[in-house]
Amino acid sequence: MSLIKDQPSQLQVLLTQYMTVRSLTHELCKPLQPEDFVVQPVVEVSPPKWHLAHTTWFFENFVLKVAMPNYQVFDKDYHFLFNSYYETEGERWIRSERGALSRPWVNEIFAYRNYVDQYMSELLSGDIELDKNMIEVLTIGLHHEQQHQELLVYDIKHILGINPLFPAYKSFNSPIYPPNLSVNFLTVNEGIYTIGHQEEGFHFDNEKGVHKVFLHKYAIQDRLVTAGEYLEFIEAGGYQDFNHWLMEGFEWVKKEKIKAPFYWLKEDGVWKHYTMAGLEEINPNEPVTHINFYEADAFAKWKGMRLPTEFEWEVACRMYEPQVPVEANFVEDGNFRPMPRKGNNTQFYGDAWEWTNSAYLPYPYYAKPEGAIGEYNGKFMVNQMVLRGGSYATSRNHIRPSYRNFFHPQLRWHFTGIRLAHNI
Repeated sequence: MSLIKDQPSQLQVLLTQYMTVRSLTHELCKPLQPEDFVVQPVVEVSPPKWHLAHTTWFFENFVLKVAMPNYQVFDKDYHFLFNSYYETEGERWIRSERGALSRPWVNEIFAYRNYVDQYMSELLSGDIELDKNMIEVLTIGLHHEQQHQELLVYDIKHILGINPLFPAYKSFNSPIYPPNLSVNFLTVNEGIYTIGHQEEGFHFDNEKGVHKVFLHKYAIQDRLVTAGEYLEFIEAGGYQDFNHWLMEGFEWVKKEKIKAPFYWLKEDGVWKHYTMAGLEEINPNEPVTHINFYEADAFAKWKGMRLPTEFEWEVACRMYEPQVPVEANFVEDGNFRPMPRKGNNTQFYGDAWEWTNSAYLPYPYYAKPEGAIGEYNGKFMVNQMVLRGGSYATSRNHIRPSYRNFFHPQLRWHFTGIRLAHNI
């Protein structure tokens, strides 16, 4: 077994990263009241309390119980309550009923987090030798919590946004700068390109399997589609014209009586939407968000274009903006909304996850990891679509060109937007 020995600097870096990630989760919860922590309006939304506990369970179950022989779990019932989908770890509380868990109390969950943090600090500051596999699991745990931080922001917005009082999560001071709304397309020539994680540093297993793809010449828009542009689609009758829609999407529109993106409403002839600062008039310069794959696809067709494939997106991103620009809008910026494009930022990173026209499938040479970590991505590779680029709830150090997010095509409570493409 290969051990990490005589490297206090590496463990100290991990401890610093651990405490930084964990503190952000607490920071995101500060504006909440105790009643907010338990609400689960729909099955996709988990109560904030559950996120706090599940991310803690991950470190307790996969790190502390393995690396510290004498570790005592905080509460033996938490293994059942806060396992998410890991069949390897046994039975678990049903996802749709997470909102029924009025107990344990919120303060008990924070005590649980403090307890695990204390032992994680001891582990990373002490003399226990950690093998490379454990270092990898711990690192996955950090990125896992960052993913849940983003889900937490989605879920907080849903919990507050369906409240008829439209309560604000956090105030917002609009920055003063001229938005760049010019429409330009970036050209990518026909050729064979390399796809998959190619750099140093962390990546998930679904980014592995570096492989070649052939792409025909295409053009991809250099910014996200704005709310004002999407409003034109609405007012042109886009939701009523079946010609723009996939059959499954149009059936969804009719069944659910959909007329606009999630959180949008028309009041006294004025389009408004719920933001994390409360109910506001639509800002036409902001990227449109809270649309599902069907809506993104229909809008693209209405414009006479299409959505890029995930391969086209990754190639264009690497070619035109391989590094995350300072203008990119992430959770650290504290805006909690998509921002109008600033300068020549291509918005490949941050603001809104971008639907692609690619099904979520394994790459060539993909190998599912052994054990519970093997359940992290691979078993979800069916009936979902790939999104790229991150959102305003993503951590800046969490995103990269090869990052593959995925959701079912009908969902839209998450922060999703549109980038157009067309053939040349």
